Amino acid sequence: MATFGGAFLIEDAAAGDVFTPEDLTEEHQAVARASREFVEKEVLPRSDEMQHGNYDVAVDLMRKAAALGFEAVLTPEQYGGMEMDVTSSLIVAEQLAHEASFAAWHGAHAGIGTLPLLLFGTEAQKQKYLSKLSSCEWIASYCLTEPHAGSDALAAKTRADLSEDGTHYVLNGQKMWITNAGKADFFTVFAKIGGEQFSAFLVERTFPGVNVGPEEKKMGIKGSSTAPVFFDNVKVPAENLLGEAGRGHIIAFNILNFGRLKLGAFVLGGCKSTLQISLAYAQNRKAFGTSISSFGVIRHKLAEMAIRTYAAETMTWRVDGMIASQLTGFSWSQPGAATRMMKAIEEFAAECSIIKVYASEVLDYVVDEGVQIHGGFGYHQDYAVERAYRDSRINRIFEGTNEINRLLTTGMLLKRAQQGRLGLVKAAKALMAEVLAGPQAAEDVSEERRLLKGAKKIALLLLAVSFEKFGPALEKQQEVLSAIADVIMDLFAMESALLRSEKTGKPDGQAADMVAVLLRDAMAHIETTARPVLASCSEGDALRANMALLRRFAKYEPVDSISIRGRIADRLLAAGRYVV
Repeated sequence: MATFGGAFLIEDAAAGDVFTPEDLTEEHQAVARASREFVEKEVLPRSDEMQHGNYDVAVDLMRKAAALGFEAVLTPEQYGGMEMDVTSSLIVAEQLAHEASFAAWHGAHAGIGTLPLLLFGTEAQKQKYLSKLSSCEWIASYCLTEPHAGSDALAAKTRADLSEDGTHYVLNGQKMWITNAGKADFFTVFAKIGGEQFSAFLVERTFPGVNVGPEEKKMGIKGSSTAPVFFDNVKVPAENLLGEAGRGHIIAFNILNFGRLKLGAFVLGGCKSTLQISLAYAQNRKAFGTSISSFGVIRHKLAEMAIRTYAAETMTWRVDGMIASQLTGFSWSQPGAATRMMKAIEEFAAECSIIKVYASEVLDYVVDEGVQIHGGFGYHQDYAVERAYRDSRINRIFEGTNEINRLLTTGMLLKRAQQGRLGLVKAAKALMAEVLAGPQAAEDVSEERRLLKGAKKIALLLLAVSFEKFGPALEKQQEVLSAIADVIMDLFAMESALLRSEKTGKPDGQAADMVAVLLRDAMAHIETTARPVLASCSEGDALRANMALLRRFAKYEPVDSISIRGRIADRLLAAGRYVV
């Protein structure tokens, strides 16, 4: 069923409305098996070579992946691609993420390296470059960040000046933290025409004046290339302007939207790998005469790793389904196909930011607990979990920092409301009317559904009181916006997980157990997060009234989470991997 951005805040979805991993087709499952087999047989055996800086290995593997179609999943067949759906591209991303450094190569090439050309390029530009990217004859890179322009991309100083005869632009400036730079043949470069018009250009490595600096010494993903790129009077043909002059921000921001969703898929691969090696270690490690997998605190960790992974997984595939709902009957042969694809992703920009933040922080939790389960061995480089710990940290910075994405989440939803595209005002008024009407008769719904309704009411309450207090100046209240984003993320996780569990139809299975714990923990976090927002936006009698509403909406009966986590851990240990 088609939906729209932010609808989850004000509408009650049914289980049949959401896309879940259980809905993947046989074709999707085949893609998953093929890409996982490629990682196991080709990538993992050469992981150490990449980790020690042999990037020729990475390029060789990229070309092998391309021969199987993994580097051009979305690209139309006429340009050497597989012409498959967004879902397939996420499946490949999840499987390749079992080797984080190789996932970085893939993400920078097949995602942010290729998509600008695919979605915004002219036919001539696509004919010239896309086939080379599909086969990985050329490796792609994306040059946005500068030393003084990270999250604030529009502060870029790289400059492009049109020649007097109009045949080319002269590009000068510096980009940094450029993934794939050491081996890239093709760069999408953002620069300001005349120092003012933020625009994008397609730049070949062989253009005179393009120079790649030394590799950065990074904390993690050491098997990936990251280096600065310098442009010294580089002559870029005028026909290599990508999109319209002065509209580079449209390209940059829309590509980042997709990158944020895709990062959710990458993170899932990392979560599942780390959980699997932690399960194996817990079963094999003996302490006090028994396997540590029998210890309650270890079982708690394993179960919580799975619960959070379940939430991130469910949210990611739900947003994928939302985008697919906008692309029914889509074909690259249709007029305006690229614009339609872009608009479908843009519609759910807030949800993509939610995925990016929530999933990256789940992975950080999972790898941290993975190290803890391994004890001292988790701190040793001979163990895979040590590398996973270091590799994870970049995800909270990639694709816009989590701080920026929190602000974007709340800001974009409020902007949609102001534009009349999201009925937040109407929903908030309905909530106030309900409050004024006094206590209502209890609804005949499950406790989980009641919890979810309470979470949505809290989010609406926070949005209403904060806008009433600050008005348009709310956009400058970063702590308030960030806290509201956390509440919104939690309720999106609650709803997504609950709907998936309901859809499976197993009230006493793994999914139902994970949801029982997740919803109550999320509600506890929501209540704690909401308190300082209410205190910032109200005082005196108004604050006391708002706190009473918060307690009313957040009220819940606890479950025996210790026993439930024990059952979850039992199933995980029996399977030796993440299971739902």
